[in-house]
Amino acid sequence: MSAAVELRDDFDADEVRGFAAKAKDANQARRLLAIAAVYDGMDREEAGRIGGMDRQTLRDWVHRFNEQGAEGLINIKPPGRPSKLSAEQKEELCQLVETGPDPQKDAVVRWRCVDLKRVLGERFGVDLSEVRLGRVLKELGFSHISARPQHPVQDPQAITAFKKTFPQPSPRR
Repeated sequence: MSAAVELRDDFDADEVRGFAAKAKDANQARRLLAIAAVYDGMDREEAGRIGGMDRQTLRDWVHRFNEQGAEGLINIKPPGRPSKLSAEQKEELCQLVETGPDPQKDAVVRWRCVDLKRVLGERFGVDLSEVRLGRVLKELGFSHISARPQHPVQDPQAITAFKKTFPQPSPRR
């Protein structure tokens, strides 16, 4: 059996309990209370049960507490996968969306995620899903709501001629 990990000597049980009382993170408070129990001289296994963990997990948190203090007992969210698009590519995507498609070159009258996905694949060799591309556009400040598309050779006079006109109602006598 290995020797118990020593706790920092610049804190005592009351200080650690004070940190636990001020903690906004429930898991951090739980871990601090378990460490305070160890400062009081409680068996590590019993102190671990107070914090809802086993002895080995408490030992790992004691290492973090010794290195980083009370702030080290907060769960750190992993950064996740880096973006497939660089900052320059995102800037070019912004310009592409703001200028709109060229009907002759792009064969569309408005951008959809599936169309932008194809263009990004051709220009940058990046394969994003349509959902992820929508999230990237949202992060860049674009909305999924767009203006109704217009056909490039639309005739305004044909539109007015096509609209239904209702006769004026006759006044009742």
